[in-house]
Amino acid sequence: LEVLDGHRLQPNYTFDTFVIGKNNEQCRALCKAIADDMSRDLYCTKSINPLFIYGNSGLGKTHLLNAIAFQILQAQPEAKIKFTTCENFVNEYIASINPNQNSAPAFRSKYRSVDILLIDDIQFLAGKESTQEEFFHTFNTLHNDGRQIVIASDRPAKEIKSLEERLRTRFCLLYTSPSPRDCS
Repeated sequence: LEVLDGHRLQPNYTFDTFVIGKNNEQCRALCKAIADDMSRDLYCTKSINPLFIYGNSGLGKTHLLNAIAFQILQAQPEAKIKFTTCENFVNEYIASINPNQNSAPAFRSKYRSVDILLIDDIQFLAGKESTQEEFFHTFNTLHNDGRQIVIASDRPAKEIKSLEERLRTRFCLLYTSPSPRDCS
């Protein structure tokens, strides 16, 4: 399966193949809840949004992002899912602001019109001021429109040096209030 722009999902990175341990069972449960809800209804009210996952390298963050995308696409093939790395987001943004390309509107549309944004290694956003500005507006647009955001990092948001405070606080949002269009 491909997720926007040809990013290929790993068919063996599913919830069924994820090794659950004492330190990751809650994270896996939150990711599974997001995938279950969006598999039933892409436009349901998100009770876990955004979800910020952090942990050391090799503990399964990318596996979980892949598993979310894979499950949703199995149930909702029309879903607009953007699964990317922060490095790719940064590179695409830089290319989009090239005056010879004039592709900033296309870049914004691509990232702001998705049903779910899954972004890995967000710690690479640190120190990149103009890219942080763009990500801030992308995040706000998606969040305000009730679109799902799942972010993975190798450290907690509060420990990412040179990350703007307004991003750090958004990464720590967690909504759990039920609403009329709840997914359950």
